[in-house]
Amino acid sequence: MRVHKTKLPGLLIIEPATFPDARGYFFESYNNRKFSEAGIDYAPVQDNESSSCRGVIRGLHYQEDPFAQAKLVRVIEGEIYDVALDLRIGSPTYGKWYGLKIDSEAKNQLFIPKGFAHGFSVLSEKAIVLYKCDNYYSPNHDRGINVKDATLGIDWMIEAGKEIISPKDLKQPPLSEITSYFIFKG
Repeated sequence: MRVHKTKLPGLLIIEPATFPDARGYFFESYNNRKFSEAGIDYAPVQDNESSSCRGVIRGLHYQEDPFAQAKLVRVIEGEIYDVALDLRIGSPTYGKWYGLKIDSEAKNQLFIPKGFAHGFSVLSEKAIVLYKCDNYYSPNHDRGINVKDATLGIDWMIEAGKEIISPKDLKQPPLSEITSYFIFKG
């Protein structure tokens, strides 16, 4: 497993060792000991899986404490453009986002620590995405930021007018209207 830092502190690209052969492939998508050895404090308790068609944009979601979640995101089938937005007060990158194409062929993953909002767009005909979370879902702590917030300047890589966004996600406020309680501990 290789770990690559991004421009946002704590946000990491995880590149697992993959072993292909004539039968297919094998890889460890998560190994607690290897994460710990890499200095990543993370103990997942819940897996979530979504299936979406081309043009779907999901996000930008997060949960407030005490149900904040770190997530390890990977694609089982297809390709997505994955985005993480820093919401940590005092972070040198507060309000900045990072995007990464993740696909089922490369097997790359994005580790998103607590204090980030997360979303993605589907670039392939279909995508199945797995989110390995370190805290349970809590509807009372579920929050979001509008994916169309123009001040963020996120290019979701979906042709204008072809986006498929849930009414719930379209009703989320822009970043400027949220109150973040996440504190940067860098």
